[in-house]
Order: sequence, then C-alpha cells, then structure tokens
Amino acid sequence: KCRTGPMDIVFVIDSSRSVRPFEFEIMRQFMMDIIGSLDVGPNATRVGVIQYSSQVQNIFSLKTFFTREDMEKAINSIVPLSQGTMTGLAIQYAMNVAFTTQEGARPPHKKIPRVAIIVTDGRPQDRVTEVATQARNAGIEIYAVGIQRADMSSLRAMASPPLEEHVFLVESFELIQQFGKQFQDKLCAVDACTAQEHGCQHSCVSTSGSFYCECNPGYRLNVDGKTCSPIDACADGRHSCQHQCVSTRGSYSCRCHAGYYLNQDKKSCSMIDYCSFRNHSCQHECVSIPNGHYCRCRNGFTLQPDSRSCRATDLCNGVDHGCEFKCVSTEGSFYCMCPEGQHLQADGKTCSKCGAGHIDLVMVIDGSKSVRPQNFELVKQFVNRIVDLLEVSPHSTRVGLVQYSSRVRTEFPLNKYHSADEIKKAVMEVEYMEKGTMTGLALKHMVEHSFSELEGARPLSHNIPRIGLVFTDGRSQDDISEWARRAKESGIVMFAVGVGKAVEEELRAIASEPVEQHFSYSADFTTMTHLVENFKLNMCPEEGKGETEIRSPCECEVLVQFQTNTVAILQSLTEKNILWALSLAQMTARLEDLEKQIGDKK
Repeated sequence: KCRTGPMDIVFVIDSSRSVRPFEFEIMRQFMMDIIGSLDVGPNATRVGVIQYSSQVQNIFSLKTFFTREDMEKAINSIVPLSQGTMTGLAIQYAMNVAFTTQEGARPPHKKIPRVAIIVTDGRPQDRVTEVATQARNAGIEIYAVGIQRADMSSLRAMASPPLEEHVFLVESFELIQQFGKQFQDKLCAVDACTAQEHGCQHSCVSTSGSFYCECNPGYRLNVDGKTCSPIDACADGRHSCQHQCVSTRGSYSCRCHAGYYLNQDKKSCSMIDYCSFRNHSCQHECVSIPNGHYCRCRNGFTLQPDSRSCRATDLCNGVDHGCEFKCVSTEGSFYCMCPEGQHLQADGKTCSKCGAGHIDLVMVIDGSKSVRPQNFELVKQFVNRIVDLLEVSPHSTRVGLVQYSSRVRTEFPLNKYHSADEIKKAVMEVEYMEKGTMTGLALKHMVEHSFSELEGARPLSHNIPRIGLVFTDGRSQDDISEWARRAKESGIVMFAVGVGKAVEEELRAIASEPVEQHFSYSADFTTMTHLVENFKLNMCPEEGKGETEIRSPCECEVLVQFQTNTVAILQSLTEKNILWALSLAQMTARLEDLEKQIGDKK
C-alpha cells in the first residue's frame, strides 16, 4: 500500500475503436490495480474516471465514490465508446470539469496533489500540446502512458516534467500489469508526516514530498501553521440568531431574551403568551407583554383600580352621539330615542313623524312533502309578497326565515340581510326540504333561536314588536300547544296561515288574540293572494307602551285606509236599515188595514 498522503487522481482512458475488447479489459484491470494500492476516502485519496474517443464521457467524479468496491463496480460497467481519438478534448475536460471543486477536487490552498493518468494506444486526432500546457499550468501533474501503437512525441507533449518520470511506453497490453507495479512506485512517495516530527497540534496531512497541519472542526490554524485556536462562531455575525448568540466549541447556539422562547428553527424568538395560562383574572381582555401581562377593557368601559375589572362608561356624555332627541347609554354602547308619535330613521339618530312601522318579523314555512315542489314555489312567492309590504333596513323592519319538515333549518336570521331585494333573492334560492311536519319543533326553534339577540332580534327594552308568521298545509306530527303558548308569553305576536288540509284547531292555537285577526286560511295554494291582504291589515304594530319608542297609528297607512273603508260600510248599512224600517212600517199598516176589513165583513 502507498504510504503517501491524499491525492486527487483522475484516470483519462482511451476507448477508441483501435482498442480491442480484450485489450480494454486489461486497461480495466490496470486501473483497479492502481486503485487497490491507494488509501482512498473523502479525507485521503479521491479517484475519478473519464473515457474518451471522439467525445468525452464521465464515468464517475472525484466526489462520487469513496470505497474501492464502489469504484471497481463502476469501472467494470464501462462500455467502450469505440470511435476516434480526441486526446486534447479529454485533457480539456479534465482541466475544466473533472478537477473542479464542484466535481470533488480539494481547493488549491489545501495543496492536495492533482494527478491525471492518461492511457492511450494511438496518435491523437486533435492538438494536445497547448491544452496540456494549460493543464500543467493549472497545477495538474500529468502522467502519459502509451501502449503499443502510441505516438511518443504526443506522450512527451502531454506529460509533466521531468519527462523520464512521467512518460511511459508499454510494448503491449499484456505487459501493462507488470508496468502497473512500477507505476505504483512512482505514485507512492515517503509519508512526510511519519518520516519526521511534524509538530502539528491536531493532524498532519502529507503532500508530495512535504506536509501541512490541519485543525479539528471548530478550530482554526494559527499563524505558526501548527497550533490551533477555537473558532468564535458568533464573532463573524453570520449566526442569524434573533436575540443572542452563544459560542460553543466550533459552533454556536441561539438564546432568547427573558419573556421569549426559542422557535423550532432554533434561531428566531417568540414572546411568551402569559394570557394563555388562563390565570390572569381579567374581566374583559388580557394583553401579553414581555415578562407578564395587563388587563384591557372593551370600548365603552373603564379599567378599575384593581387593574382587572371594568365598568361601563356613559357614552352619551363622553362622545358626540348625534341623537336628534335623546341618547340612552347601554353597557358599552348607546342608542337614540324619539318622542311619542315619531320613529327613528335609518341613520339611527334622526326622527320622523310618520312612516312604516318597525318590526322584527320571522316567517316559519312548512317544507313537508305534502306541500309538493310546485306549491313550495308559490309559498316563496307568498313570502316575497309580504316582504314587499315592509320597509326593510337594520333600523326599521328586520326579516328572518325558517323552514321546517321533520327537522328545522334557519334559512337566514334577522340580521342577515338589510334590504328587501336581498331578502327576496335569498327566499327564491331556498331549497325544498320535504319529509314530515314537525310544527311544534319549528315553534320551539323560533322562540329559542330566531328571536334571540344573537340572530338579530332587537332587545325587548327597545319595544320593537316581534311578529311570528307560521305557514302550514297540514296537521302537525308533534304537539304545538306548549311552544305556541310560550311564543305568545314571550311577547311574540303570532300569525297562523293555513292552506289545504291545515287544521283550524291548530291554527287557532298558534294565533294571538284576537284569534280572528291573527289566523287566515285558503283552500289551495293558487288562491293565497287574499291572505297577503289579510296579513297586511293586521300586522301593523300597536302603539308602543314603553318609554323607548312610542308609536303612532299613522305609522300604518293601511290601517287608516281600513278605518275609512269600515266607516263607509257602516254608513251604507245604516242607510239600508232606515229604508228597511220604513218598508216594514208600511207593511204593518197595510196588514192592520186588511185585518180591519175582514172584521167588518164578519
């Protein structure tokens, strides 16, 4: 075995057509014999192989294999190119590619010898003198091995000086193995690290006739070329630590400031969320800061001296509320109020004297299989006819829609849409549920969910009338009495609309008092139009009784018109009664006259 230090060796093998198959096998064995004598490894000798003819092929580079077994396996798998003999091209490739650091060659400053072994059997078909000179000037030591028909002048033009040590001519392929042993002696030199006291603190690396010292990872070589000092990995500023860099032997670690923790990338830091520990006792909001937390109140509240609890601020006195008549403070907010006979406009601040009433209306429609798809479309048209009667806005009338069959589904809550056009579009997109008729379950859903403030119902303190309209076409499959009662007890004005096989007893149980004004019936779906008119006459909210929003009868123009029509009808009936009384008096007088005449004849 060679005792020399590490080298970077590249075999440049001629596989032109003049090399016969059995001769190429001898060349394979020559390479493997040389490799077998070397101490190969990533930190020892590295080996690469290229073959050439009219072109150059890389078999494996200096960084590919680091064991003899892998190298021999790759060498045995070489398929000769069997074309021309472009030796100059092969030297050019070795210089520009094979001996680059990208392909595994050690950097020049490490002074690892770079050795090219060119094996050829013929005369080059291109120029070699100039490119060989460039390769030698680049620090590549070239051995030129000619076999049998090789041209001696070409070998001498390629090889490094002294030529007697770098040019070899073998008479035949059969003699190359014997030559290989002599060639090994040329490559093998004295190991300078073992032949003398090198003085390296960590490790000694032999080179051709010399040596140099290397340090272990994490250390750098001092100016004396022998001793080593630890590398401060934080000093060069390339550590990427967000907060602090801590040097260790040849490396570093990152550390965070107090109140922060190190992220998974081991470089960046994130603040510790002390609020997530859930022991802060803040009434409203907890805000994390480095090394702790503090409490914060929601808008409209003031933090108390205990730094935890909050108390509502009187916003009417603290902000420019803009209310035309009166501002009323609530917890964390405020609302405007209008005097008797006026109602709040859409801007939520100004008041007007006459207009449509403000209501929260939830319509509960039957989607059972008995309704049938074509009739369900008529039901949706019926709903939109009712929406057309209303002044829809967030501060005026709000509308929600619920569909039920064997289960209940909120199609949209009171706070979903803010205009009649949005609601009508959403109604026409509702899909028919089919299945059973659980009216009681639908009433329960309406009471517990649909009229909750979460789904858009305004607080009871605002005196906004809550109206529920239940539409059904048949008998309920569950009990309705309890939740119909609860609905009315909770202040919801209930209207019941029945079609077809709807049960009058159930409709009356749902409807508010007076029942006659709160339930309607139609024989079939195609004649429901008059039900809209009935609902229009009866749904106008009564005059408010609270102090928040007092309503006037003029808020329902249809009610005024209804009163006018009623007076006209009563007047007509009175006139007819007078005529009927006069006719009755005349008939009575005539009968009395006839009775007198009969008596006289007797």
